[in-house]
Amino acid sequence: MSNIVIKAENISKQYRLGLVGTGTLSHDFKRWVYKMRGKEDPYLKVGEINDRTQKGNSDYVWALKDINFSIEQGEVLGIIGKNGAGKSTLLKILSRVTTPTTGSIGIKGRMASLLEVGTGFHPELTGRENVLLNGAIMGMSKLEIKRKFDEIVDFSGVERYIDTPVKRYSSGMYVRLAFAVAAYLDPEILVIDEVLAVGDAEFQKKCIGKMKDVSQEGRTVIFVSHNIDTVKSLCKRGVLLNNGSILKDDNINDVIDLYIKNQTRTQESFYEFKVESTENLDCYPLSFKIENKNNELVSEIPAYEKFTIKINVFLKKDIDHFVCAIGLCTNLNLPLRTLWSVPKDLKKGKHEICFYMNNVFLETGSYIINLGISTYERTLFSKENFNTLTISDISSDDRPENVLRIKGAGIILNTEHIEIK
Repeated sequence: MSNIVIKAENISKQYRLGLVGTGTLSHDFKRWVYKMRGKEDPYLKVGEINDRTQKGNSDYVWALKDINFSIEQGEVLGIIGKNGAGKSTLLKILSRVTTPTTGSIGIKGRMASLLEVGTGFHPELTGRENVLLNGAIMGMSKLEIKRKFDEIVDFSGVERYIDTPVKRYSSGMYVRLAFAVAAYLDPEILVIDEVLAVGDAEFQKKCIGKMKDVSQEGRTVIFVSHNIDTVKSLCKRGVLLNNGSILKDDNINDVIDLYIKNQTRTQESFYEFKVESTENLDCYPLSFKIENKNNELVSEIPAYEKFTIKINVFLKKDIDHFVCAIGLCTNLNLPLRTLWSVPKDLKKGKHEICFYMNNVFLETGSYIINLGISTYERTLFSKENFNTLTISDISSDDRPENVLRIKGAGIILNTEHIEIK
């Protein structure tokens, strides 16, 4: 007997840009004519992949294209991918919120979905009434719901407001109650989108623990998140979506490795900023460069070796309390440290800010670089994820003594000094 509870076959979803519905009356009539003649929908032959980085030539876009996978009972599946990859669209199809343009999906068992803040709740009803309503929609008797009611309220932590209309709830309270309802009303399949990010850290930890408990009880969990560490700790299998298609369906560690590898980031020893318009800017960057201890342009530095980051900027007028900042993040975009220059009054013209990294200890790997320029009063310019610094490994004999090493985390012990010329 098969343990498969969800099976998706050739799922595709097409949207027409700028419109609600299928399109114009003429398009709908043409579809009807083709259908009556037993022919394929002509608009299935047009459309482009959902790539936000390119300007399209078609009014039609494929949010999903030829998706095939199956999920077994008790499996915890993590779905990851960049924004616009098709994750939320896929979950909406799985949850029957929307229908696929082509393909079919088979689901065996009762499903509870938490796709976005407010999903499944009526804003005019109280928290208590929404719990009863959701249970009834899932086919539970009033007695069954009442048996679970106290657990739901206790987990959500909104007991004081349970008889208040949910339209008066904060987004965090909304999500707390919605997750508790979804998890405790005994669905065979639990679908959770990025919505948990609204909750605080303590509640997120409770939710992860509850999802683990749900999977151990033999129920199925589908989890979408940009928090890679959470996905890795919760899921054993992963699906990587890219531009509406499945790039990889495999062990979660292999899927995450490919996701990180495919993050297209610039890695240049000399980076020239391309500012589209400087009309409203009092200050803007011209170039960025990384130099090793021999003053050579490089994009890769051996671990524990000295290096310098130099930013050239142009000031259109005199600026008081000028501050430049370099932010370093892990390759998963988790902040490590921000390095600030000392506030300084600068005259208009070109200036160079030098960050001398003479005692900076970073673990091997790639680090994302962000830039910020400001005064005490306002931000003058900012740009995230514009370049990458790679720290290469060295032999154990060359490592300094008494250095704390945390695998993959990145350590910054000190910066020698920062200079503005």
